[in-house]
Amino acid sequence: MTSMPLCLPDSMTPEHFLTEYWQKKPLLIRQGLPQLIGMFEPDDMLGLALEEDATARLLSQAAVKQADEPQWQLKKSPLTEANFDNLPEQWTVLVQNLEQWSPELGQLWQAFDFIPQWQRDDIMVSYAPKGGSVGKHYDDYDVFLAQGYGKRHWQLGKFCDKNTEFVADEPIRLFDDMGEIVFDEILEAGDVLYVPPKLSHFGVAQDDCLTFSFGCRRPNLMQIIDSMADIATNDSDLFVPMLLPQALQSSGELKADSIEAIKNQLLQLLQSERGNHIIHQAVAEVVSKRQYDALVPEDTPTTDEMIAALAAGAILQADYSNRLLYTEIDNDTALYANGQRLDGLQATSIALLVRLSNGEHLTLDDMEGIDSDEVMEWLENGWIWLNYPEE
Repeated sequence: MTSMPLCLPDSMTPEHFLTEYWQKKPLLIRQGLPQLIGMFEPDDMLGLALEEDATARLLSQAAVKQADEPQWQLKKSPLTEANFDNLPEQWTVLVQNLEQWSPELGQLWQAFDFIPQWQRDDIMVSYAPKGGSVGKHYDDYDVFLAQGYGKRHWQLGKFCDKNTEFVADEPIRLFDDMGEIVFDEILEAGDVLYVPPKLSHFGVAQDDCLTFSFGCRRPNLMQIIDSMADIATNDSDLFVPMLLPQALQSSGELKADSIEAIKNQLLQLLQSERGNHIIHQAVAEVVSKRQYDALVPEDTPTTDEMIAALAAGAILQADYSNRLLYTEIDNDTALYANGQRLDGLQATSIALLVRLSNGEHLTLDDMEGIDSDEVMEWLENGWIWLNYPEE
């Protein structure tokens, strides 16, 4: 397994964090992710925001709200250099899915290995000059806010709900009332702040500032229901009309007894072995899907180049811009990558992919007993990443 230290206070165990803090209350972790220090500078992220394939947003805030005009302006990618001309004093640029652009950054997910890999969303960066912010808001998911450059002042307030009122006619969800402030601190490079879902928060850059958001989220029920329906369409038995008891009744009435009988058959299906397989596959497909379109890998090595690199000390690791996971059902291991089940794999391949999905790395010695061309397919699909030794 990885030897990267977990992003937790020295005195805190993962069990303590998950029991006392996860989805309950915030936690400040001083120097929780020191690997971020010096990894990127503001110009790196501003340049990335201009890339044609980047998923970016430029958010600016007018100093004074004008009548009949929103105070905030939002421009989504593709962004151009002209979009950064004549900006007000307070603005922010956000770039999603940084794992796609920097596998090295993606590897920092290993510092959060106490959270299952399938709950990881993506890493987003927020760049802002002094005074920049995205306003007072909350998220529906867990987030670890890691300071990578400069300083940011954070305030946390009340937990929000569906009745929280947002400022009208703005392009983003913002509110004015954070309630009682429960946290008021400045984060420096390397510091991390965990914020649970629906907790109001407000961050303001103290100088040129890069904040990396490691977001974690779960699927919603509609995603699971849709996926179950897609999978069930391959089962011809489910298209056979149901047999239902029938009592004498008015011809125009759909009786509650009939609906109850149909519901019971549906519940029986879900609780059966067949239903268990449908649910397993539906959940695995949903949580292994990418949120963003994959970029085509560039400069993929040849098989000989890969073997030579491994012989020289390179290692193979999971590429965290993709979704590689496994699940156990009926004593079998099922592997999924980017929303698709991987069928037809040999036991050796399954064992190696399981290790990779768990954050382990592979060396040349681990390649014994597996066709190197198959490993090349993993590289070409983007599931894994060839990490060359530092010179």
